[in-house]
Order: sequence, then structure tokens, then C-alpha cells
Amino acid sequence: MSAENFVPRIAALTGISANQVKSTLKLLEEGATIPFISRYRKEMTGNLDEVQIAEIRDTAKQLQDLEKRREAILKSIEEQGKLTPELKKKLTDATDLTTLEDLYLPYKQKRKTRAMIAREKGLEPLSNLIAKQNRFDVEAEAEKYINPDKGVNSIDEALQGARDIIAENISEDPSNRNIIRQLFARKAVLGSKVARGKKETAEKFRDYFDWSEPLSKAPSHRILAMFRGENEGLLSLNIGPDDEEAVEQLERRVVQGNTSAAMQVGMAVADSYKRLLGPSVETEFRAQAKEKADKEAVRVFADNVRQLLFESPLGRKNVLAIDPGFRTGCKVVCLNPQGDLLHNETVYPHSGHREALDAENKLQHKVEAYKIEAIAIGNGTAGRETEQFVKKLRLPKDVTVVMVNESGASVYSASPVAREEFPDYDITVRGAVSIGRRLMDPLAELVKIDPKSIGVGQYQHDVNQPLLQQTLSDVVTGAVNAVGVEVNSASKQLLTYVSGLGPALAENIIKFRKENGPFNSRKQLLKVPRMGEKAFEQCAGFLRIAESKHPLDRSSVHPERYALVEKMATDLGSSVSDLLSNPQLRKQVDLKRYVSNEVGMPTLTDIMAELEKPGRDPRAAFKQFSFENGVTEIKHLREGMVLPGIVTNITSFGCFVDIGVHQDGLVHISELANRFVKDPNEVVKLRQQVSVKVMEVDESRKRIQLSMKQA
Repeated sequence: MSAENFVPRIAALTGISANQVKSTLKLLEEGATIPFISRYRKEMTGNLDEVQIAEIRDTAKQLQDLEKRREAILKSIEEQGKLTPELKKKLTDATDLTTLEDLYLPYKQKRKTRAMIAREKGLEPLSNLIAKQNRFDVEAEAEKYINPDKGVNSIDEALQGARDIIAENISEDPSNRNIIRQLFARKAVLGSKVARGKKETAEKFRDYFDWSEPLSKAPSHRILAMFRGENEGLLSLNIGPDDEEAVEQLERRVVQGNTSAAMQVGMAVADSYKRLLGPSVETEFRAQAKEKADKEAVRVFADNVRQLLFESPLGRKNVLAIDPGFRTGCKVVCLNPQGDLLHNETVYPHSGHREALDAENKLQHKVEAYKIEAIAIGNGTAGRETEQFVKKLRLPKDVTVVMVNESGASVYSASPVAREEFPDYDITVRGAVSIGRRLMDPLAELVKIDPKSIGVGQYQHDVNQPLLQQTLSDVVTGAVNAVGVEVNSASKQLLTYVSGLGPALAENIIKFRKENGPFNSRKQLLKVPRMGEKAFEQCAGFLRIAESKHPLDRSSVHPERYALVEKMATDLGSSVSDLLSNPQLRKQVDLKRYVSNEVGMPTLTDIMAELEKPGRDPRAAFKQFSFENGVTEIKHLREGMVLPGIVTNITSFGCFVDIGVHQDGLVHISELANRFVKDPNEVVKLRQQVSVKVMEVDESRKRIQLSMKQA
């Protein structure tokens, strides 16, 4: 079913108007990408941003999945010959998966249940009679069903079988299920205990050895931590309200009077909750808790990745990059401003006095020979020690020394991408190159790594992987297109994320560039094999050509609007170049004159902003940072110290800060500011430079507690 059939429902679920939803779905179905729609089709969508467009896409997908499930259920019940008009209407009217599955439950193919066995023994008439709860001699009636040939050998067995049928009927009644769901929603407790005999091996989960809290208030990181402990067989979890209260609620609804039949029904209620209904609803709430925790963890992870991708670039410089090490030495590479590898070797500054002198001479020579403007040092093992060593060298004053977060560099260096780029070099050289390039342009380098390996997540391997993959893909795509890509220097991986391209077209662009030289205009992109009009429409505005003759090819103004800008210039008796360079000319443009059916004020405002700073990079300017001298290991820390640091990870309970001792410290959310903080992102951003006070150091567990508000 086309997503357009769901417009009213999507509008109701998202709070976005039906017209906006309809236009957005039409653009998506025509193959438009989210960055293209949010940037160049604002008039059609009513100025929706990327988050809202993604919400429409995802909601449409959920409703299509719901429709597929509805069709499968209808078909299954119809094949059983049990689809009544009344049931069909209920299934057709169901608006959520829970209601659908509740209606389907009595018709679902199951493994043989106790109720099925009881029915096979002919006990259903007895169960129906008892369920009415009228006054009669229950035992005398049950005696009539004793039949050794059918496996019913006594009154007790007959009554047990009847109760099994009643218990299953109670558990499959949608009203009963909703009563228990409501109780779970109000009063379910998440409890955790250490698994029997696992106390020693479960040490990392010590906080959860005897833990309980209301499920509705449990934060995502605790839920995921406990689920991980359970999956590893180290914790035992339980989710649910008080059992007695649950049974009482069911009894009030199901049990009528105090007849002997009602007593049998009461016994069936207790059995139904304990054996069927309770575990079934617990499974639902486990899934809901996991889904909610997954979404929160993915949101936190995506925010971190987005901030990391927008980290300030140093820019195109001659860079010497060092992948530090003690015993194996420091791998040194020299890169030109395009990130090309010019030289590599290994030095040993931490292996004795003679080796240190040799390393000093070599590094100083390389800085001079390759006109090095910046030195990038990985922040892994021996990072701080190498930084201290380099800072003591006799370097030109304008050479910047920067510690670079190397998370994921080892993943890149062992990847097919790295092998393709550097087939003749080992992984240590590739890792050093990645560190240097990451200083120049974090975004261009990070797109070569699976976002899950960047190291800023929270239980990223435990969460829903398709959700994580889709969200991270949206984040990377959004970042790449927001920054824009220089088509003549971009890697295949970077081009892959450009709106409308993908791996095949990215490969074709690289190949065309090699065979024909640099692109000299956006129009030339149409000569790339398989670059059709639609793909060109989607990608052109996000690709930059710095050396193009047409000045707008260097901007994010889309080629479809060049004629409009040229008209503005002509109306002022000037050229497009004049319009770009002269602020006074731009002030004379009366935007209202250029509003049309196709182009509204949002697009015109965007165009004017772009003319003011063509091809501007939305990332902040690079800012130098240095750790505290002499503080390189956790044993150097003392309570009360105030130190500079860099935020490396943001979670829902606080943030982690690198203070240069090879172990990040935690600033708990309560220590971020002198006010209540609901979300750490209100106070800190990834890679932000902060000042922190050391509150507590546990050297044996490698735990450091820090405070920003007391710094």
C-alpha cells in the first residue's frame, strides 16, 4: 500500500499538517533525499527540517509494516474458516500492533498447550459450564467426564483440565490483557539480582546485584546494563507489579459470587496470571522497555556522532602525524595539504637516551624538510608522553602541536578502504595517516569508519541494530551535505554520502576525475557515466568546485536557481561575481520581486545567506588545546586538582572528559552546573574544552570522578 494512504494517520501521530506530510511523502517516493528536501524544497514541505522529514519517513514505514501484519493475520484466520464479519471489522479498525496481536491470539498457531490437551480430552463443555459460575454440584458434574481412555482418571483431573481451558481463555481476553497492561504501566518494578554462583565473575555488574526501581523511572543506561548482564548469564531480571494485586484485579473482573464454580474460576485466574498472562505481559513490557532504552541510547549516540562530525577542522596544512607507542616505537608520517602520504618512518623516543636523541633529530629534520605546519599526536598508549617529548623539541613558533582522538583509527587501518588507499603500507602507517587527516578534516576522515566504531556510544552493540544503522546513516548523510563536498578532492567514501550519489556514482566520479582531470563546472558532472538528471538534481547543490569559472559552483546555491541569481544581478546592472563580493549591492535586492509559484521567501533567504558567504563551512574555527604539563598518568591525580580537559562522550547520566591520563573521568549530571540539568547536552558538547575539578580517584578500578561546577 502506498504511503500516501496513511497521510491523515501520519499527520495525527507526528503533529505535522496533512499537506506537509503529503508533499513530503510524494518527494520521498520520487527518490528525493532528506537533505535535498530540507534544503531545496522548503516551499513544498512548509519548511520542514531533516528531523521532521525523517519522522514522516519512519512513521510511514511503521504504518506500512502494520498494514502488512494486518493482511497476514486476516489471511491466516480466513484460511482457518473463522473470520466472522465482526472479527474482520475489529481487525480492520485496529490502529496499533498490540490490539491486532490481541485479536489474533486465540487463532494463532501455538505449540500444544495444557488447554488444547484438555479440549482433546473432551473437557471443554465442563469448562464452559464452570465459567458461567452458576450454583451446581461441580464435583458431581466433573465426575461425568472421568474417562481413562481419554486420560481423565479422576474428578481432580477433570477439574484441572477445565481450569486449564478457563485460564487460557482468561489470558487471551483483550480486556483482561489491558487491565494487566495498565497495572504494569502504573506499578511494574524492574528488579535485578546476581545469578546463582556468578558473584565473582559478575563483578562489573556489582551495582545490580540487588537492585529494584519503578520500571517507568528507570533510565535507559541502567535498563541496557541490566539486560546485558542478563544476556551474559550474570544477572537475573524480573519485571512486574505485585502478583497478589494483579490476581485481585483479575478476580474482581472475572469471578462472580461465591459458588463452588466461582471458586474453580478463582483458581483458574491465579493460574492464568502466574503461568500465562503475567509472563506474556512481562515479555511485552520487556520489549517496550528495551525499545525505549534503545531509542534513547541511539539518540545519545547519534547526537555524539553528529557533534564529532562537526568538530572543527584545522584545514589544509602540511601535517606530521604520530601514532605513539612505547616498545614498538612511534610511527611518523608526513602529509601534504591534500592528505597525501609523502614520508613515513618509526622513531623510538621512549626507549632510552640514545634513541630519544635520534628521534629528536629526525623529527626536527622532518618538520623543516616538509615545511610542517602542525603535528598531530594520537591520544592512545604513550600519547601524553609523546606529546611532552614533542613539545620539548626546537620547533618553529608557528607549528601547532595537537592531541587527536584516535578512536576508530585502528578500525580504519585494518579496513578494505585503507588497504585500497595504501596497498603497499602496513596498518601502523595507515593508522598514523588517519590521525593526521583527522586533524585536517575530521568529517572527511570519519566517514571512512563505521560510525559504531567511533567510540562515542552507549551500549551501541546491544541496541536495535537496524534502528542504529538508519539513524547513524541519517546523521552522517546530514553532516556531509550540511558541510558540502569539494568534488575534486573528496574521497569515494565522502562522495558516497552526498545526496543522490551512493557508492556506484561516487566510484564513477573518482574514475572520471582520474581520466579527465579535475571538474571545471557542475554541468560537467552530467558527463559522468550513470549520472542522470535526477541524480544531478539531488547532488549538485552539495558539491563544490572551487576552481570553476561560474562563481555559484563554489556555493550551495542549486544550479536550478542560477538563472534567478543572474536575474538579480542583471536587475542591478551588475554581474553575479559583483553580487558575491559587494555587500552594498546585495542590500539593494528586493526579495519580494522574485517570489513566484516555485520560489518562496525561505529559498530566497537561503540564497541571500549563501551569497554573503559562498561555500561557508558551518563548523566552528579550530581552537588550540593543551593538557596540564606533568599530569600524564592516573597516579599523578590528587583530589582538588583543577585541570583542563576535552569532552569525549556524552551520556544521559553525564559526560566523560579526557584530562590526559589515558583514562577518561566522569562528570555526573549533578556536577555539570550549579542548577538542575535535565539533559547533559544543555551544558556540554562533544570535543568541548572544559575545566574540571578532581573529586575522587579509584586507581584500582580506574575510575575518576570529576566536577565542572566546582572547577
